[in-house]
Amino acid sequence: MTTPAELAVICTDLSPPELEHLQRLLGSWSVLADLSFSDLLLAVPTTHIPGEDHELILMGQIRPSNRPTLLEQDLVGQTVSESAWRLASAALERGETVRGAVHHPMIGEAVPVENIPVRFGERVIGVMVRVYSRAVHPTMAYERSYLDVFGRLAEMITESEFPFPEEDVGSEETPRVGDGFVLVDADGRIEFASPNAVNAFHRMGIYSSPEGKRLTELGRDTGTGDTGAAGTDAIGTTAIDTMVTGAGAPNRARESVGESAVRRALDAGRPVVEEVERRPDVIVLVQCIPLIERRDGTRAVTGAVALLRDVTDVRRLDRLLLSKDAAIREVHHRVKNNLQTISSLLSLQARRISSADGRDALNEAERRVRSIAVVHEILSRDPGDQVPFGEIVQSLVRMAEDSVVSSSPVEISVQGDLGDVAADVATPLAVTLAELLQNAVEHAFSEDGTAPDASGEAGDAGPAGHVQVRLAADRGRLAVTVRDDGRGLDEGFEIERTTSLGLSIVRDLVVSQLEGAIDMGPAEGGGTEVRIIIPSTKPGPGR
Repeated sequence: MTTPAELAVICTDLSPPELEHLQRLLGSWSVLADLSFSDLLLAVPTTHIPGEDHELILMGQIRPSNRPTLLEQDLVGQTVSESAWRLASAALERGETVRGAVHHPMIGEAVPVENIPVRFGERVIGVMVRVYSRAVHPTMAYERSYLDVFGRLAEMITESEFPFPEEDVGSEETPRVGDGFVLVDADGRIEFASPNAVNAFHRMGIYSSPEGKRLTELGRDTGTGDTGAAGTDAIGTTAIDTMVTGAGAPNRARESVGESAVRRALDAGRPVVEEVERRPDVIVLVQCIPLIERRDGTRAVTGAVALLRDVTDVRRLDRLLLSKDAAIREVHHRVKNNLQTISSLLSLQARRISSADGRDALNEAERRVRSIAVVHEILSRDPGDQVPFGEIVQSLVRMAEDSVVSSSPVEISVQGDLGDVAADVATPLAVTLAELLQNAVEHAFSEDGTAPDASGEAGDAGPAGHVQVRLAADRGRLAVTVRDDGRGLDEGFEIERTTSLGLSIVRDLVVSQLEGAIDMGPAEGGGTEVRIIIPSTKPGPGR
């Protein structure tokens, strides 16, 4: 299905920078919807076709979080004629805000609208339509402040000052107006702080009235005598001083918060996002948006809006997840170390045993333990439910190549990739592949390590033999093929009846643990081919 952004590319003559400007507006206009208590639509003129009416495509729509919506229907992607949307068309043509009213079919009466031209550089590239209720009257102080700031931001949109070129698209953590709203003037003095913003100050240990003060002045006249007042003065001032000026705070606070948020926004005329942290009680995310006016052709910063969001619980969960990941990595690291210790003990015991059969058995056990350790080594670096199996394959190939004792080497190649494999599938699959590779390098070729030629005699040139591993993942299945060009299987061989311990382990792992299928038979052109098909996720109990 075509997205609105793709429709804009197809249906308009906007350049890539102009489309990026509109995308930034869509990514940051939740603030505008909340400040204006309104539904917002973004309309963009389509490429004109001679002989047809001019049309607008609705590229975006957002509803306020602090008022009921007036537009229950999703209009994104629809096209409308400019003649039907004459107020929006007038705003596009004049390059200035056009106000009026339109009939609302659901309400049965006219509702006020405000059509704000969106300018990029010198060109008007769209119109933001504000649809609001007549019941929205600025009677409360916060409503007056919200609507005043919306008007200033709307003027910035018409002057190509908002959204800012370097502004990132908002994320789930980005503060909204309802989280906490602080309006400051050009000198950084607070003109208004919403009740939720005052609550955020209280959580930071600041209880003085904010209006008329700079943020650095908060907490300095908050009472005397008790521990709470002293704590407010010392810690509250530190946090706010750092947020505003980056000065007057201990080194620890400066390191955790960084430079000023509000002062940087006022000085540079660019948005700033910072975290203010009072360890270990509260962490507040601060987003500062400068307010800009054009005066006699010059650009002037007239104030800023600071949106505050308490992200203490979010950061606490982040830290818990980091601690959990660290603990899981440590567990896998210790398991890997223990397996490597067992592997070393088996290898040591194998060297001391005189029986050839016993020595071979211990070496095989040591190799199987090492193949499991490979999986835990990767999990110790990146714990999770998925394991990059390609890294495991490369380790298993090196293990198999190192085990070749003949004078002529065996060449092992790998084609394809399984991608990320579920951890509970990776371990048995790694043991299976290790067994198949070891079986190929030990038994597929003659005793001196060379592959027979067509006459049955050993060849003199080139590598002793080739083993090819092919990997593929498709439609919830994993396919592994191991093929060699060696001597082939004995006549009448069936893997279901094999007495080989290694192949018996392979068969049981594939069929019983991984609930897959295995087939082992002659390869085309000579040699042996093993084909394994398993589900990409390990079936759960009862399946």
